[in-house]
Amino acid sequence: MKIIFLGTPDFGIPALKNILNSKHELVAIVSQPDKINARNNKVIFSPVKQFAIDNDILLYQFENISKEGIELLASLNADIMVTAAYGQILSKKVLDICPHGVINIHASILPNYRGSSPIQQALLNGDEEIGVTIMKTELEVDSGDIIKIMKYRLNGHENAGECFDILSNLGGVALVEALDEIEAGKAVFTKQDHSKATFTKKIKKQDGQINFNDTAKNIINKIRAFSPWPSAYIFTSRERLIIHKASIVKNNVWGEIGEVLESQNALIIKCKDFAISIDEVQGEGAKRMDIASYLRGKAIEKGLVITYVSENK
Repeated sequence: MKIIFLGTPDFGIPALKNILNSKHELVAIVSQPDKINARNNKVIFSPVKQFAIDNDILLYQFENISKEGIELLASLNADIMVTAAYGQILSKKVLDICPHGVINIHASILPNYRGSSPIQQALLNGDEEIGVTIMKTELEVDSGDIIKIMKYRLNGHENAGECFDILSNLGGVALVEALDEIEAGKAVFTKQDHSKATFTKKIKKQDGQINFNDTAKNIINKIRAFSPWPSAYIFTSRERLIIHKASIVKNNVWGEIGEVLESQNALIIKCKDFAISIDEVQGEGAKRMDIASYLRGKAIEKGLVITYVSENK
């Protein structure tokens, strides 16, 4: 089949590679407009745009695909469009351009976690399994019929970045299988149970602040969910400190919530139930490092109470 691919971040790269290595034809790529780096005023290409350039594939960038792209995309006579974190809502006119419509790669086991942050929400909830869904795109977000689901069992230590890579690769495999089935007329389209749908929200940087008046497990889940972005963090007496890795401590953890119980070569902080031992951190303007190295340069006083700081959202 002739395919138009719509995507922007690197989540879609494995799918693009798999399409190129399949029997299908990638006739064009659509990506979001370029961004300008605020620091040096340089133009930033999206990973998907860079892939199109590197592979000499026809590329379009629309400020509004529904207003600017319909005639151009229709002229390509493609059989189907594929989306993967494209970044624009598609109108019915866009959905109707191709005979087989539009299918989407979504990083959750639908109908769970519709919306923009499914990986983070799965980790926040402590899910033991994640997955990717190939679905028919409808006007309502992530509500279309399911074509294929692939699942992955977590070991309990993966962070969001690692899950992103796992699911983007799974999505690439599932996509080509779905395309093959659609072309052969063998695809099964299963309606979602909308009564079981759950929804995610857009994540903000401030969501990453750790509140020790929470369980140790929930705090560990937040650290995993928000790594590498927006990062989980605390405010010490010195600075905003990003927490990359931590583990739960259950023995000898008496103290006030948020109290630093140990700060000599280790950083152990009391939570609502147990405590967490912080293993890897990153200070402001610094590199990521193990906690012992950090404490040698910037000591944190034992007995200090780390409190939640209200931030403007």
